[in-house]
Amino acid sequence: MAATDRLLDLLHLGPKTAVVVHDPSNMFYLTEGYSGEGLVYISAERRVIVTDFRYTEQAERQAPGFEVMMTDKDRRATQIVAELVHSAGITEVRAETNYLSVDRYEALHAAVGEEVSFVPLNQAPQKLRQVKTPAEVVAIRKACDITSEAFSAILPKIREGMTEKELQVELDFTMFRLGAEELAFSTIIASGENGSLPHAIPGDRTIRAGDMITMDFGAKVGHYCADMTRTVAFGKPSDEMKKIYETVLRAQSMCEDALAAGKVCSDIDKLARDYIDARGYAGRFGHGLGHSVGIDIHEEPRLSTACSDVLKAGVVITVEPGIYIPGLGGVRIENTCLVKENGCVPLTTADKHLIIL
Repeated sequence: MAATDRLLDLLHLGPKTAVVVHDPSNMFYLTEGYSGEGLVYISAERRVIVTDFRYTEQAERQAPGFEVMMTDKDRRATQIVAELVHSAGITEVRAETNYLSVDRYEALHAAVGEEVSFVPLNQAPQKLRQVKTPAEVVAIRKACDITSEAFSAILPKIREGMTEKELQVELDFTMFRLGAEELAFSTIIASGENGSLPHAIPGDRTIRAGDMITMDFGAKVGHYCADMTRTVAFGKPSDEMKKIYETVLRAQSMCEDALAAGKVCSDIDKLARDYIDARGYAGRFGHGLGHSVGIDIHEEPRLSTACSDVLKAGVVITVEPGIYIPGLGGVRIENTCLVKENGCVPLTTADKHLIIL
């Protein structure tokens, strides 16, 4: 069943309701391939991409099942939506109120008219995207393979005196050389004391003996992301950092082993948090355990204390506990995993055990 049909079924929409989508990731998913700008209009009768001259041919190629309507200086996208709504007698429009700015929402509503009800879409496309299709899993697996291979390839290139930014560039180039089409996100490199920053920005700090080096990175293939974190030691690590590493590794492995369809997200998060607390690091694991991955690097559901969602087979999600000690450094270990009925399959496969360079 086409993604648009599944969306209409999910929302139980009648013939007088239309959906207007602006979020580029949702547009790509619902059109099954269009990656340009504009908006997507969906009703029981019509599937339309509204865009400008730059993207009309692209839309026709990437989404052959959709009509393509072009804007110009005298006919804005909001006017085209109004024409579509009025010609079909649409009485309700579902819109992405979580994505649109107030100005864009008000302009769309004004163009359509007060007689048409506007109702939040409530992230319905994102809910559809949670369970990946076999084709989506193939793309994510390829991105994960490139990411894992890049990790192995970069290790011999790490040298004393190299800056974090230099390592970032080398790692990014390696992913592209191995087949990445884009980066899933901006690569994180955190060495030494910078390891206490979960989202450290690579800087001019040089790598030196005794450092722990955290690398959080991912390739993107066919518009789908990978996400992996590994922490390595450059020279002999301190006893405290070895204890931290083993604690994080154990927490990560325990949670991977616990992942399966039917499990509650917050329960998996609690498993890691309780173990890390019991090892003497209470308060030093301050972020959620993981997030789903797909077209976007951060999707729902999430492994966190606040998420009571039940995992389904086909969800692709990260498991990434960490411990962060200001002034000392930190360790994070992360895999992207495919949830199955009775377990999970790690899609990132690089060695998780402590590597000493």
